Amino acid sequence: MATMMDVFFRTRVTSKAVEELILHSEAFNQLLVVESMGCGISSPTDVRKNRRKLKSIGEVAVFVPGFRRPRATDFTQPLSEILPKDLVDRLTALKTRIVVMTAQAAAIAMKSKMRVMSRNGSSGFADLLFALEDYLSVLLGLAKEESQLKDKVQFVWINQEDNEEQTAIANVWYEVLSVLHLMAVICLAEANALLLPITPNTGYQLRVSEEGRRRSIDVLLKAAGYLYYAIHNVLTQMPLDVRGNLPVDLSEGELNALCMQALGQGVDFQLGMAIDSPKATLAVKRRLSCEMVKYWHQAEVSIEKVLFNGGWGEKHRLFVKWKYVEAKAAAYYYHGLILDEGKTEKSHRMAEAALKAAEVFLKESKRACDVFNAAQPTSRNPPPWGPMKYLSDKIPKEASIRCSLNQELNSQERILQAAPPLPDFALALQPDDYQLPPLDPSWNNIRSTTMNLNLQEK
Repeated sequence: MATMMDVFFRTRVTSKAVEELILHSEAFNQLLVVESMGCGISSPTDVRKNRRKLKSIGEVAVFVPGFRRPRATDFTQPLSEILPKDLVDRLTALKTRIVVMTAQAAAIAMKSKMRVMSRNGSSGFADLLFALEDYLSVLLGLAKEESQLKDKVQFVWINQEDNEEQTAIANVWYEVLSVLHLMAVICLAEANALLLPITPNTGYQLRVSEEGRRRSIDVLLKAAGYLYYAIHNVLTQMPLDVRGNLPVDLSEGELNALCMQALGQGVDFQLGMAIDSPKATLAVKRRLSCEMVKYWHQAEVSIEKVLFNGGWGEKHRLFVKWKYVEAKAAAYYYHGLILDEGKTEKSHRMAEAALKAAEVFLKESKRACDVFNAAQPTSRNPPPWGPMKYLSDKIPKEASIRCSLNQELNSQERILQAAPPLPDFALALQPDDYQLPPLDPSWNNIRSTTMNLNLQEK
């Protein structure tokens, strides 16, 4: 039997639902405490308890930055005399639902044993995405072009990467940006859950299903779509002074690094499926690995522009560094194999240099992986699978067999200097084409928020 909270979370919040479930329901207020997993709505005194307290985040296949958590918003005080009561109450209800659900989703994302819940498609991740879209459709009424309500409500979110514990800004586009960032993080968490090979009875299996990898790619493209839209269509709506007050979590560099990470990992999983497919040629595998290098290079360039003070931000930077080096190992390996198919002495020597470079990058990637996992909050790798399970075995063997006669390349610096340039392929994987949801019909009865505001001021 569904609980009251289940019904509230999984259904559209109408004005009637607001009346019944929130405004006149003491039971709902109790549920906020009992069913929010002990970390629901925060007060100013416990903000510090809501971030950077995790010592370990378990296994990481897809990096998930710490969840920025929304604080409850008071829509009544600034809007009650401007907008209809049922609309103000509905905004409050939608935001309250998101505050609680985000706490639940964050708990699932950061606890390995709970991630299994998100693999069957009926997870709190999907429910929260639904709730956020529902909230956006109503919230966007405050952002209409003719509206003077854009800066009437102050929105507060608890940060994870910024030095400031929380950021409060009276601008509706800040709220939209925060919501889109949260939606992207939810997708990253879902992809991570899909790629952790957990079985209830036997523990770990060393192979992630092809269906899981395909689903994870779709989810990663969705995350990239949210982030791409946020960068190009939401940040541009903000005045420069507002953009200057954004936390590093929402900086353009961090948003773009997350976007490129999602695309880079999507190509990584495509490469894994190509390795498993007998029909995939060396040329296909080389192209995928070279594209992966370009995505991770863009992620590294973006994240290097962001000033972090340790914590989640620094861990994200280390993840990008690790995956960039790992991608180069794969790209040089396949490039070397194709060069070795040439018939000239020059092509064979270039192949040797490429395979030696692949071996160097493979060793460096293992060191970078250890540094990433040791950084707070600590983490660990899932059982070996995908491209690196295959390449960790193949690269040393091929480098040893094909490069044993070349003693000139006896130092890492000389090896990398001698490595041939990688082919420059156009990037094929693109973010999903995301658009904000249509304005909720509840705004149709309001002729103009500007008119209402002007009348009130008179």
